[in-house]
This record gives sequence, C-alpha cells and structure tokens, in this order.
Amino acid sequence: MKTENLRSLVNSGKIMKVMGAHNGLSAKLAENAGFDAIWASGFEIAATYAVPDANILTMTENLNVAHLINKSVSIPVICDCDSGYGDINNVAHMIKEYESIGISGVCIEDKPFPKLNSFLGEGQELEDIEIFSEKIRIAQETKKNKDMVVIARIEAFIAGKGLSEVLKRAYAYEKAGADALLIHSKKKDVSEIYDFCKSYKGDLPIVIVPTTYPDVNLGMLEKHGVQLVIYANHGIRSSVNAMQETFKSIIKDGNTVNIENSITSMEEIFRLQGTKNLKKPTYNM
Repeated sequence: MKTENLRSLVNSGKIMKVMGAHNGLSAKLAENAGFDAIWASGFEIAATYAVPDANILTMTENLNVAHLINKSVSIPVICDCDSGYGDINNVAHMIKEYESIGISGVCIEDKPFPKLNSFLGEGQELEDIEIFSEKIRIAQETKKNKDMVVIARIEAFIAGKGLSEVLKRAYAYEKAGADALLIHSKKKDVSEIYDFCKSYKGDLPIVIVPTTYPDVNLGMLEKHGVQLVIYANHGIRSSVNAMQETFKSIIKDGNTVNIENSITSMEEIFRLQGTKNLKKPTYNM
C-alpha cells in the first residue's frame, strides 16, 4: 500500500514534501510533523556512523537502516541508493533487496561508484550516459511491483556542466524508463533549477533538494513544475546542533538544571517509543 501511495502522490501533480531521516525515530518525527514521505538519506545514515558520505558504508548497512525506518512509519520511504553500489548487476541486486523490505522508491545518481557527496570538491566525475541509462533500465526490469518509483538523479550541474548537458541526460533517462528526475544544484540560488524547469519538455516529475538555496518558496517551486522537495539533511543537522549545545551545557555547569526545560521529556520519548502498548505477562513465575 505504501508503494501505491507513493506512485499516486508522484503522479498527483501536487507538490510533495519529503524529509530526510537516519533512523526510526527521526522518520517517525517527520511523519508526525506532516511530511508526505521519508527520504532514507545516505548522508544522514553515514553521519550516524561518523564516516564520510563516500560509499564507505555497504549496501547492506544502508539497507538495514532503511528497513528500520520503513517499519517505523506508515508513509512511503524513498531510499538514497547513491550510484547503485556498483554496475548493473549491483543495481539489480539492490532493487531486489530494497523491494523485499517494502521500500516504495529508490534514487540512483549518475556518478561512478564509489560516489562522493555532491557538496565535496569541484569537478566531480559523471557516469557515461549510456551506462547510467542501462542502470535505469535494469532497475525497471528487475522490480516486481510496477508502482515502485525509480528516480534518476542528475549531477551535471554539480559537476559544473551546463543546462544542455543536464537536458541531454534528462531525456536519455526518461527514455530509459525513469519515473522521476532529481535535478541537483549547489548554487546559492534556485536559478539552475528554474532554468531546467523552463527548458525541459519531457513528462517526468521533477525532484529537488534545496540544501544550498534555503529561501526557496514551495509555492514558487510548484508554479515552476517541481513536484517533490526533499529536505535531505536537515534532521541530522538540527539534532547535532541540539546535542552539542546540551553536552556543552552539562560540562560547563556540572548538572542538567539549565537544560531541563529545553530537552524532550521522558514522557514524550516513552510516547514515541509506543511504551503504552507494552503488555503485561499473564503467566505466573
């Protein structure tokens, strides 16, 4: 049902708000806040292991976290699967594994394996268009549920290429069978995204990640044809900031008096854990 719901949302023509998560609790908080879907964020998951977002973690490690996230929420989960963890055979294996745990959508990017986070360095290498198109075709051929969404993430702007290269890749990936296109940009404004939206004449939903252009307005994005907005890293960034402030305060003060009113109560954590659903054993010892 989650997968069918995601397909319906993607094709609805209405803008979807998707929040990045790195574990079951962060996913549940996003669902409670009213987001339409969860992004199992490769960056956030890597951060929880305290390793770089550079394919240091294996597919299985990411898959295990995605499974926990998916079990924690009733809304669809889209998984950040980097560049597919290898060649077309790895992509086929990836699709089987993620589909087997009920994941509703996957996103793969057109960079070679191992990938590097899009905001690190300059002039990142792009995958050959035909090689990546074959990954998209294999993904679609492998999945058993036709409603599972396969998003093709285009990194040409990240690599310093122009609009013509982005459009060439967009049409190639659409022809290969992608269900949506994630257009990534690290400019401080939304101009590259708007240029693409204006120039793209295909039929696929457009997905964006507004990390470097935070002032973008959802209403304006919708007017330009954007259909999915992924807040891919804001959960981990806000939680790290909060924990750092709390830890510093405890070290400074030698007690927790000054933070008790700013941290979550134990009762709220119990609620999020579903503690009230615990059952008492009926047997006698």
